[in-house]
Amino acid sequence: MEIFANLGLGLSVALGIQNVLYCLFGVLLGTLIGVLPGIGPLATIAMLLPVTFTLPPISALIMLAGIYYGAQYGGSTTAILVNLPGEPSSVVTTLDGYQMARRGRAGPALGIAALGSFFAGCVATLVIALAAPPLAEVALKFGPAEYFSLMVLGLVSATVLAHGSLLKAIAMVVLGLLLGLVGTDVNSGVQRFTFGLPELSDGVGFVIVAMGMFGVAEIMMNLEHEGRREIFVKRVTNLLPSRQDLKDAFPASARGTAIGSVLGILPGGGAMLSSFASYTIEKKVSRNPETFGQGNIRGVAGPESANNAGAQTSFIPMLTLGIPGNPVMALMIGAMMIQGIAPGPQVMTERPDLFWGMIASMWVGNLMLVILNLPLIGLWIKLLTVPYRMLFPAILLFCCVGVYSINNSSFDVLVMAAFAVLGYVCVKLDCEPAPLILGFILGPLMEENLRRAMLLSRGDPTTFVTKPISAVLLAIAVALLLVVIAPAVRKRREEAFQE
Repeated sequence: MEIFANLGLGLSVALGIQNVLYCLFGVLLGTLIGVLPGIGPLATIAMLLPVTFTLPPISALIMLAGIYYGAQYGGSTTAILVNLPGEPSSVVTTLDGYQMARRGRAGPALGIAALGSFFAGCVATLVIALAAPPLAEVALKFGPAEYFSLMVLGLVSATVLAHGSLLKAIAMVVLGLLLGLVGTDVNSGVQRFTFGLPELSDGVGFVIVAMGMFGVAEIMMNLEHEGRREIFVKRVTNLLPSRQDLKDAFPASARGTAIGSVLGILPGGGAMLSSFASYTIEKKVSRNPETFGQGNIRGVAGPESANNAGAQTSFIPMLTLGIPGNPVMALMIGAMMIQGIAPGPQVMTERPDLFWGMIASMWVGNLMLVILNLPLIGLWIKLLTVPYRMLFPAILLFCCVGVYSINNSSFDVLVMAAFAVLGYVCVKLDCEPAPLILGFILGPLMEENLRRAMLLSRGDPTTFVTKPISAVLLAIAVALLLVVIAPAVRKRREEAFQE
């Protein structure tokens, strides 16, 4: 019965007028940036981090969460109507969704995508409510050694699931860890890696790195790849799927929800991995796999349900353990730190209103999305005609003003520009920037827990392998690395990402 009391507390917080308005703003903005190709939730949340300074913590997190799962809805609209995924997790939806649109069935495709996402979002929110408390209870028993090992496992998992070369992913994680060490040493007071610049004495700002790597660098990449969009459907009708459509789509949606709920919890998982896994499974279980890619409604229902479920269950490790499973969750942890909230299991006991209010807001947000999105399809179609060259100056200005406003420092803007160049170079070299931001967030936390563990053990490093939980976590991390390094596994991993 405690779960109902907690959800009641959460709903009372989420249904407050201010929080409902911020949730509405978040899901609408999320849908908008999902619809517009070239602007993802990662860049948007990075740009909005300075705004969260002035907001109450609960409202800020509800808004940022709404942007993330709202973008999963919006991405399907672009994928179906323009054959251009507005969000990476909507790539799979283009395969069958666009073919349905070409056959005059854009309405049912959009309807199934919205209903599948709503169903998956509701189920995933229930999974969070049920799974988070016991996981947080276990995490409260963790000491510094266990936390350090857990973070090592999180970084290894994120590296294994990163795109491209494993060596490059590890290099990006290490670079992120090194960037996290810039600043003043907490114990000795000695400045490290500041190169004599007083502006770096407090370290490199998280908002600056995030905006540079994901905001400005994204603009540079989009300007390079900007092309003409072919809007195949000018007006969408018959949004409600037929009974046969619902009968065909429901099993795929249920499987997609289950896959997304599980993969979203894994470090490095989340929406994109979930949607690809769902599409692959749907093809395997189908009696007519040759129809996929030609307008099969299951190819829309499964991935769209999976990416929404994966986006929401990725909040579980972030809320309960303080470990980001993907770059968006790293930004969410950054937002919590900006508000002076230490991420981890203590949030549930010390700030139950924030913890349960955020979970309950996902139900509210998903309901808003399904009610608002379908009637606004016409507006989203018109927005698709906006050229990117008209959007990027406003985005760039917003990034610069946002970074400058944090410390009123032009040096921060220059540092952001440097990270934008680094982000662009990384993409050109096929080095995914996501592991870097995870390493940057976890670096200081890993160092702190490493030092605490060594102090408690009086300098004995075997403390990490003599404690059972810590030893198991490290063993899993080592096993993951050994398995993925194996030639056969490495080859299959590369083939899977290539596909």
